[in-house]
Amino acid sequence: MTASSVARQLGHSFSDPLLLRTALTHRSFGTPNNERLEFLGDGILDCAIAAASLGLGVGGALRLGEGELKSGGALRPSILADALEALFGAIYLDAGFVVAQAAIDKLYAPLLATLKPGEFQKDAKTRLQEWLQGRKKPLPRYQLLEATGAAHEQRFEVACQIESPSLRTVGHGPSRRIAEQVAADKALKELNA
Repeated sequence: MTASSVARQLGHSFSDPLLLRTALTHRSFGTPNNERLEFLGDGILDCAIAAASLGLGVGGALRLGEGELKSGGALRPSILADALEALFGAIYLDAGFVVAQAAIDKLYAPLLATLKPGEFQKDAKTRLQEWLQGRKKPLPRYQLLEATGAAHEQRFEVACQIESPSLRTVGHGPSRRIAEQVAADKALKELNA
């Protein structure tokens, strides 16, 4: 396997090939190596995990000390990311790797399915907002219609309402955030049809 084939599988074409080569260089090979990029990537991954954690409502279920509660710890990305990672670890210890992997897949598969390799990736809500702003239209409003199921298997139904042009779409997903993204994606498809 080559570096460029790894990049293709990630769906990204590097404008700076040195970044790709550095990311795939272990410190045992020499410098520059991937240690600094690994540190940066870990932070980015934590932010992405925190966003998923926030969408699941993990912050509301966290047991925090009084100081963290008062300082907004339930919304702090590092705490949310750590909590979601801990949940995956707990699932692994409780039921094994296959079940933990299934939980991770369930959470991320709907988002990953919307990715188009080779395209610059912006989420559907951002693209919808940009579409409306570019036409000087009011921004969409999202409304939670329903949350069903047990805490570990919840399903969310969210409406995306656009004033001009008048449009309402509904999205479903295992988190509120994912349901909002699905509703926004449906709205974009209708607006671009």
